[in-house]
Amino acid sequence: MKSLHQLIHTLPQQGRVEWLGVRPAKRVAVESRATVNADPDTGLVGDRYSGRSGDRHITLIQAEHLPVIASCLGLPEVPPELLRRNIVVSGINLLALKDKHVQLGTAEILVTGQCHPCSRMEEVLGPGGYNAVRGHGGITARVLVRGTIAVGDTVTKLHNK
Repeated sequence: MKSLHQLIHTLPQQGRVEWLGVRPAKRVAVESRATVNADPDTGLVGDRYSGRSGDRHITLIQAEHLPVIASCLGLPEVPPELLRRNIVVSGINLLALKDKHVQLGTAEILVTGQCHPCSRMEEVLGPGGYNAVRGHGGITARVLVRGTIAVGDTVTKLHNK
């Protein structure tokens, strides 16, 4: 029988980058991208948090949570741009990556924590938007190794770190 420690560190699944976006300025629409460049000094090139975001260079959310959020709001769907996250990932439990090193395309990141919703969710999703995103807001990460991330790239926990 495996210990809890072993179970926490066993994550053979790989994810897939489904969508990418940057927020060029405060309160403007998120721009969808096919690729983004990640830099350990500044985060995602072209994002408004670039150069001043520390442990929150990147925000990621699970694709599987988008229908859950939509369901909580009685909506047919919730486009990722509305949630203001940078990367939508499918096929892997993002919360299981907390404090882990992860390969995304040619970039390496460290998952630093949960990404809680902000009050803006009420504005963009309507009444109850904040609570619909609670528990489904995704994760934050810091860029460790410069690289390019593209839609379709694999998301893999690095085993040696």
